[in-house]
Amino acid sequence: MNPSLQGYAAAVLESVPADSLGGLAVELESVDELVDSNTQLRSALTDTAVPAAARRAVINDLLTGKVSDQARRTAVFAAGAVSAPDVPLALNWLSNRARHTAEGNVSGEESLGHVAARERVGGFAAALFESLSVAQLDELEDELFRFARTVEGAPSLRSVLSDRDIALDARHAIVDQLLAGKVSAATIALVQYTITGGRPRDLVGTLDFLVVQTAKARGWRVARVRAARAMDADESSRLAESLSALTGSPVELQVSLDPDLLSGVLIDIGDLRVDATARGRLDALREHLLTHAWDDSPLDAAVTDGGARPAGPPHAGPQDAGPQDVGPPDEQGAR
Repeated sequence: MNPSLQGYAAAVLESVPADSLGGLAVELESVDELVDSNTQLRSALTDTAVPAAARRAVINDLLTGKVSDQARRTAVFAAGAVSAPDVPLALNWLSNRARHTAEGNVSGEESLGHVAARERVGGFAAALFESLSVAQLDELEDELFRFARTVEGAPSLRSVLSDRDIALDARHAIVDQLLAGKVSAATIALVQYTITGGRPRDLVGTLDFLVVQTAKARGWRVARVRAARAMDADESSRLAESLSALTGSPVELQVSLDPDLLSGVLIDIGDLRVDATARGRLDALREHLLTHAWDDSPLDAAVTDGGARPAGPPHAGPQDAGPQDVGPPDEQGAR
């Protein structure tokens, strides 16, 4: 099964009280049965032309208010984590995993390759990130980085935590002893699962991978907004809701004023930029006009129609005349 889904499911199931796991398993089994029996729904979820975000939205709308938050979250994640044809298989795996966990029949995580193991730990982290604020993510990033440097600088500690011959519970106990009361619960949970679900010999590398993932998650939670004028509370709320729907997680706005934009807003969130400003539209129009002004020039039309190019200046010799003497101005000159 998809490694990131394995990690995500592990995080959600770990957060559910033991006496509630059976109920969660029943809910996920009902979702699995619904998708399996409803031809129209199954067709929509397995259509390769439907993007992952749309599949997640379908499952989210279908389950909101009908099952627990844990069941909804895991089913939504499953719908987007795998390719469209594998969605029914992922939901079936998820319900079986919940049932086995409720019955105490899960022995541990299977061994995976280097990249897949990091993806699995990344899936576990993604589930934790959903409940953390920007400030908590910032704290988590710092704590993971500091612990990675501690392990990196202590060969004996790294050797013990990476030794598969030492019982998993014993290695977890060492982490608890080192970190309990000194870092957040989320940091401890991530370090513990790095030992459980990651590659033992890649402990430091996986911790550094988590530092990067946390920074990305924090970046996608903060939208840096440059506005031409001050935004009132209602406008800010609507914008935050729209961006939350786009990113799939709560978004915090950091608004600054920039009258040079003339009107509208310029938004940077993660590696996405949304330019809804008058200045941006004017620049785009200017670029469009410059491009098409050259494309529609009489010289261009003459060449396109097969006409001869203008001759060079009277004093030009044969070697100086020809196509190389006529052409569009360079990009800098055109602007």
